[in-house]
This record gives sequence, C-alpha cells and structure tokens, in this order.
Amino acid sequence: MAAAPLGFGIIGTGMIAGFHAQAIAAAQGAKLIGIAGRSEKNVAAFTAKHPVAFATTDVAALLARSDIQVVCITTPSGAHLAPALAAIRAGKHVIIEKPLEVTTARVDEIIQAAAVAGVRLAPIFQARFGVGAQTVKAALEAGRFGRLVLASAYVKWHRPTTYYTGWKGTLALDGGGAVINQAIHGLDLLQWFAGLPSEVFAWTTRRVHTAIEAEDTACAALRFPSGALGTIEATTAVWPGWSRRIELGGEHGSICLEDDHIARWDFARAEPGDAAIRHAKLDNTLGSGASAPNAISFAGHLRQIQDLIDAVRENRPLAIDGQEGRKAVALVNAIYASAQAGAPVKL
Repeated sequence: MAAAPLGFGIIGTGMIAGFHAQAIAAAQGAKLIGIAGRSEKNVAAFTAKHPVAFATTDVAALLARSDIQVVCITTPSGAHLAPALAAIRAGKHVIIEKPLEVTTARVDEIIQAAAVAGVRLAPIFQARFGVGAQTVKAALEAGRFGRLVLASAYVKWHRPTTYYTGWKGTLALDGGGAVINQAIHGLDLLQWFAGLPSEVFAWTTRRVHTAIEAEDTACAALRFPSGALGTIEATTAVWPGWSRRIELGGEHGSICLEDDHIARWDFARAEPGDAAIRHAKLDNTLGSGASAPNAISFAGHLRQIQDLIDAVRENRPLAIDGQEGRKAVALVNAIYASAQAGAPVKL
C-alpha cells in the first residue's frame, strides 16, 4: 500500500510561491493543502492560479492543520524568521526559499529550533541539483583538478528600475541587493565547489539603481583555506544580463559553468566521458534569471522538494540542510561587512 502523500502548506504569496506550488504539484508523494498570505487580495490571486483546500491570512490557522506536514516559507528574505520558527514549533518540516534569512544570527535561530523540534530544514539552493553542477562536483571529489588555483563567480544580471518596488533592495527585508538576492546561488555553488573562503575583501556600490538602499554592484577578492584565490562580481545593473558563470582553475584542469551548462571542460588527463560532457547540448531545464526573475523554471525546486519528501520517507539526510544553507549567508554577510569596514573580513 502506497504511503499517503505529505501535505504541504505555503506561507507567502509572492512570485516565488508559484514556483513552489508548481513543484509540489509535480512531486511524487506531495499534495498542496493550504496557503497563508498577508492579505485576502494576495491570497485570492494565488488561489486563482493554484487552487487549494484551505486559504487564509492567519498563519496560525494554517499551522494548526494536522494534514499539513511540510511548510514552504516564501515571504521576503528578512521576514523568514518568524513564520519559520512558528512552523517548526508546530512540528512541521520546513522548506525556506533562499536565503534562509539575512543574517547568520537569524539563520542559527532557525537551525537550532529545527534541531530541538526534530524536523527537517531545507534551504532552497536548487542550482546544486543541476546536471552540470553535479558533474563539476563529482570531478572535484575525484581529484581531477589537483590543487585549485582560482575559483570565481560572476553574476552580471539586469533588472529594470521598475523591479525595485516594495521590499526589493531594502536592507530590512531583502537584506541587501545584488549579492544576497541575485548572486547568492552563484556564491553557494562557488563555496560548494571550492569551500567557504577564509577571508574576503569587498566593495559595493550603486551604479544605476541609485534610489535603492542596498547595492546594485559588488566585487570581492577571496582567499580560500586551501590557498586558492578567487573573485566574485555581482550586479543587477548591466544590459542585457549574462548567464551566471562559475570558473574553477586547477593545476590539472579547469572548467567554466554557465548557468548549468558546462561551457569549458579541460583536463590534462582525459577520461571516458569527457568528450560527451564537452559536446552536451545546452540544457535550459533550470532556466536563467539573468534578465528576468521569472525566467527560471520550477524544475530545480521540484528536485529539491522531491529530495525532502524522499528523505522523510527513507529517514535519510537531506541533500542540503540548514548548516549547508548557512554558508552562503555567512559569505554574503562577510562581503557586506568588508565593504562597510573597507578592510578584509575573516570568516
């Protein structure tokens, strides 16, 4: 007899909530039960596209439902803490849209609460589930690069001025600008591949979107514990917006990952499968947010939500847990702290 599907609830009705709803609908062993939003208007707009059995503006009412076992938090980044803690204390497994929160102190509150409650905590970093990203990670774990020399991330994206309305670009609810919102997937991939940098020296500025509180452009120099060096470039101010790029250079090989497509795959010692990797067709499964935030697909969210469902069913660890999700926030916070201080910051 097949196990009953896990019931899902969503807190937050913004654009990204729709991607969660689509992923839940496509997942095996999941059913979307309810939605909670700040206003009846927002809830009605959501349910017009994603019909649910229960819709409310009362988060407590959603969390009181015994047929909901998993809650997705899709509120603005700086408003993740309160609903996440409420869901965890209600005994729900929690999936939180990136970033987990805007400071490591808040992230630690969520991680500790989940550990005490014995529930799963999954931060959304769907880029790790891409075939290209997985291929690069496997090569790193196999030692094909030798000693890493340079490890860098470039997120040169475009957002129109009209994008920055409401909470976007605010320090309180977005936590910052181009680094924490748009570049964070690139930062997460970079540290997943090369390790969390041990030291950061960064600059931030507003070049085009001068009316927002946070940065629209940032550069950072990195030093890794291994001795490798690297850079991060992040912006929402360049036209037309290029694919996110991760470059890894090692003594025995180098790669370039553009979004999830492996654009360069060069190793001193050839192995079976290298030619197929180099000539693989461009895979747009995950989409790209380079020019528009809604140009991604829900495929990455589906893979991560499916991982949580399977982890619960199989009683195994998540592919990405709270401690993993904390690392990108720690790197973001270090970049901002360095830019503010005008000095290197150690992680």
